[in-house]
Amino acid sequence: MSDIGARASSDGVRVSAQVFVKSTRGRPAGRALQTTTRRINLIPYIFVTPAVLCLVAFGVLPIAVAAVVSLTNLDISGLAHYGNIHFIGLENYRTLFRDPVFWESLRNTALFVVIGVPSILVSSLAVAIALNRSQSRFFRALRVFYFFPAITAIVAIALIWGYLYNTQFGLFNYLLSLVGASPVQWLSDPLIAKFSVALVAIWRATGLDIVIFLAALQAIPREYYEAASIDGAGEWRKIFDITVPLLKFAIFFVTVTTLINWMQFFDEPYVLTQGGPVHATTSVSLYIFQQGFSFNQFGFASAASIVLFAIIALVTTAQLRVRMRNEERNA
Repeated sequence: MSDIGARASSDGVRVSAQVFVKSTRGRPAGRALQTTTRRINLIPYIFVTPAVLCLVAFGVLPIAVAAVVSLTNLDISGLAHYGNIHFIGLENYRTLFRDPVFWESLRNTALFVVIGVPSILVSSLAVAIALNRSQSRFFRALRVFYFFPAITAIVAIALIWGYLYNTQFGLFNYLLSLVGASPVQWLSDPLIAKFSVALVAIWRATGLDIVIFLAALQAIPREYYEAASIDGAGEWRKIFDITVPLLKFAIFFVTVTTLINWMQFFDEPYVLTQGGPVHATTSVSLYIFQQGFSFNQFGFASAASIVLFAIIALVTTAQLRVRMRNEERNA
């Protein structure tokens, strides 16, 4: 009995010793595992940090500075000496909303958006669907051809289109003269100039959206179209029942980005008409540029930029909410 008890006690000591060793060995391993997990969790933030810093430096910070400057009378004298800068509260905003040129620029911007956004969306989607139907070298060359306007300098574009729109020697009026029509004041008539400037912007912006739609189209499995062909669906039925529904996110993305770009419409009216004739093509962005860099009213221009930022933020937020509601309904 004594031998059995001694063996049992020795076995118990061994078991307890093993448990103690395992527990002591597990502690450093657990700490190492926690440290490794923390490092893994920090890796995404390390990659995101440069982009966030750039966004804060070139996006958030300028908006904050513009909001502060909009409450002052900063002009060219204020840049010379900070003592000439005075806080005037909301006076810049009151003056802005009483300026008829600002309201006209706002109406012009709204007209450009109404003309440009649907035109770009429909034309780029149609061209992308047409180009996606074939993989031949000719169609690949057409993809590059359509993308050229997006990478061409705006100065070169303005020079070419300026000659095309020329009243006396332009190509468009020459073609009209061949059929006996009178010349058109493409950039001199207040109403026609709006559509002339919008046409150049539509032609220039379509190429990038075509590339986006092409990338989305190539991600659609071919099996869907093959199954539709077996069921007897025609080409138009495939487009409206397969292509368009599967391109909802791409269409939403192009709509949002195009709308934001056209609400900041600047390049074409600046290089083609300088906002004329008689402010007929002056957009809000061009109005801000003129007030800030032509008249040196930086506080007033900052107030206008804050108003434009608020409008863009409201429109974009409304689009995102509509998108989220539609997803919740479909879920």
